Amino acid sequence: MEKTFDRKLARLQADSSCRAFILADAKDADMALGIHGLGSTGGRDDRPRTLDEYRQCVREIARQGLVDIMLMSVSTSDRLTIQEILLADSAVTPAIRANDATDISLAGTTSRYSSQPSLPFRTASLDHAMGGRENCSPDERTRGADLGLYSVTLNNDAERDARTLTAYAEFRRDAEQKGFRHFLEVFPPNAGHGLQPEDIPRVDNDSIVRLLAGVASAGQPQFLKIPYFGPRAMETLATYDSSLIVGILGGATGTTFESFHMVWEAKRYGARAALFGRSINSDEHQPSFVEMHRRVVDDELSPKEAVRAYHAELDRRKICAQRSLDDDSRQYDQTRQYES
Repeated sequence: MEKTFDRKLARLQADSSCRAFILADAKDADMALGIHGLGSTGGRDDRPRTLDEYRQCVREIARQGLVDIMLMSVSTSDRLTIQEILLADSAVTPAIRANDATDISLAGTTSRYSSQPSLPFRTASLDHAMGGRENCSPDERTRGADLGLYSVTLNNDAERDARTLTAYAEFRRDAEQKGFRHFLEVFPPNAGHGLQPEDIPRVDNDSIVRLLAGVASAGQPQFLKIPYFGPRAMETLATYDSSLIVGILGGATGTTFESFHMVWEAKRYGARAALFGRSINSDEHQPSFVEMHRRVVDDELSPKEAVRAYHAELDRRKICAQRSLDDDSRQYDQTRQYES
């Protein structure tokens, strides 16, 4: 079956001004947050989801068919994509997290990794992701995922940043040899030396341009995944190179309006992809939340209309909302300071 990701990618590559939008669900939290990263069951018997329950959420969203990409850990993709053949007859493209990096290792309440300068490493094997075993044949590499997320964090530290960029170059060589595609996540500095908050949007944009300038088209990422720093930073990057598809990450959980508004505004200023994880995973009814996200990015609903439609769906399903409609329609997040 033709994948919607491939179709939209072709449209965006042919016409960067088209309104096509790539939507991804990030179900790779087991590689970052451990047991408590999979969300909770809610209700009276509130407890952390088991991995089996988490994977059932993946099956449900995948079968719904409204996301273009399902991002998973290699272990989950191996179970669902290779062993269960879940996505063989689906328009959804399976993808895996292709590297870890220490700054996304947030397991436990006492983890100090997030405050220490990021170091690159990779537990994921591309052969495992694509074929389910090491040294698999070219034919076997069609069984699993041929798309992955690679993450880099640059910290204004020459020695550490050189290690990060060298590791990314090694990954690109491995990926190109095996026919593996990737999209690139560029985090802002998690322990930047001397950088002020107002410097970070420009530093992130400049870092992206510089690290891709030396890469031929065969090694380029399919699209970018970056934090949304506001209209100016997004428009500057999105218009810099018409061949570069810019996407955003969903960030921390907030109100439903905040989630819908961010992706709506980002698209207005040039974003053509979004990957949401925690906001989907912590929601009352994931398929309904994904449906409204789809309708927002496809220009069918405004953010406020989508919030109302989402709450109406919760009422129809007799699911208790975490917030009232009024509270869920507000924007409380004041941490993001847009450039004037």
